[in-house]
Amino acid sequence: MRETKYLEFKTEITNTFLKTVSAFANYNGGEIIFGINDEGTAIGMTNPVQACLDIENKINDSIRPQPVYELEVNDKDKTVHLKVYEGNSKPYTYKSKAYRRNDTATIEVDELEFSRLVLKGRNVNYEQLPANEQNLTFNVLGALVKNEIGIEVFNKDILKTLNLYSDKEGYNIAAELLADKNSFCGIDLARFGESISVILKRETIEHMSLLSELERAIQIYRDFYQYEKIEGIEREKVERIPEQAFREALANGLIHRTWDVKSRIRVMMYGDRIEIISPGGLPAGISDEEYLKGNVSLLRNPILANVFYRLHIVEILGTGITRIRESYRDSVVKPAFEVYENSIKVILPVSDAFELTRDEAEVYKELGITASKSIGEITERVSFGRSKVAAILKRLADKHYIIIQGNGRGTKYKRNCM
Repeated sequence: MRETKYLEFKTEITNTFLKTVSAFANYNGGEIIFGINDEGTAIGMTNPVQACLDIENKINDSIRPQPVYELEVNDKDKTVHLKVYEGNSKPYTYKSKAYRRNDTATIEVDELEFSRLVLKGRNVNYEQLPANEQNLTFNVLGALVKNEIGIEVFNKDILKTLNLYSDKEGYNIAAELLADKNSFCGIDLARFGESISVILKRETIEHMSLLSELERAIQIYRDFYQYEKIEGIEREKVERIPEQAFREALANGLIHRTWDVKSRIRVMMYGDRIEIISPGGLPAGISDEEYLKGNVSLLRNPILANVFYRLHIVEILGTGITRIRESYRDSVVKPAFEVYENSIKVILPVSDAFELTRDEAEVYKELGITASKSIGEITERVSFGRSKVAAILKRLADKHYIIIQGNGRGTKYKRNCM
């Protein structure tokens, strides 16, 4: 048995466990077992019943507000199990400080995270707070509302219906983000040439309605990843990266990102892919697996999400990943999703750049986007043997799809991302 993000061991009762109680009460809950050493071996407590009383007294005297917890004694090994539940009255503090778990360690939250806990305790999202600027105009939003929803007159009553305005508090943050002008960070877009040292285009798209930012980014995408193919008298539009995938990924980035940090969404355009990196990891209460499978949808900014849905920019809320994958249904290469604690990356590969067999595609996929791997590392992750992998790698190198680095036992392979 090992310590995890949601499980901590204590050999004895000291005040340090109270920081972890704060962390569990603030985030997702967890368990502390007293009478177990760091190696996970039970050594027991001398007097488990008295230990329960001491733990209870320390929590009641030191944690504010009172968290919900349970204490239980294991009679076999004389350990004491403290189960702490995530509470609704955040932040739960110890000595006026709030804590969170970072892998198996407990650390104090910073000022920004503390303010987020306060909002959670009030059951308020950041986008619901009053706007920094109340002198706002909505020409872009108004035009889209008239065209997409069919409303003839756009006024404050419509803004109230969209939950962007109230008589008591005026415009909220969501309204400010959708206004014609705002002070928030937007999109940092770059198009690279044969290497990241060669920048063909660089543009910062911000301080305008999110709706305008989205459309401007799509215009740039079209310049680089769409073209017309003429066959006889017919003109056919070719999408090297499906526009639906790009639109969905960027729209979801705008909808689901954290807006209380001064950080831009990064759109990195390469010859073989687009990477979209959004500030903010997953909302609390949803796992990586649930996010990637599209089983659960928790909206960080439900007001923004509803507006984008009403304007037909996104389809059914919570189906973004499914729709991105569906747009690559007939493509050999597939999109990828990487989830980090403070960001989410969506990788959209160019779908017309490769003519790969199924086996070649399997090997190419295992090379990842930037990593160099040995033939042994690749063989471990594919469904065929080393000799076949070697032959496929040679074919991919001959087609200039991959680069061979080094020689002998030190030979490694990586994608040729020109």
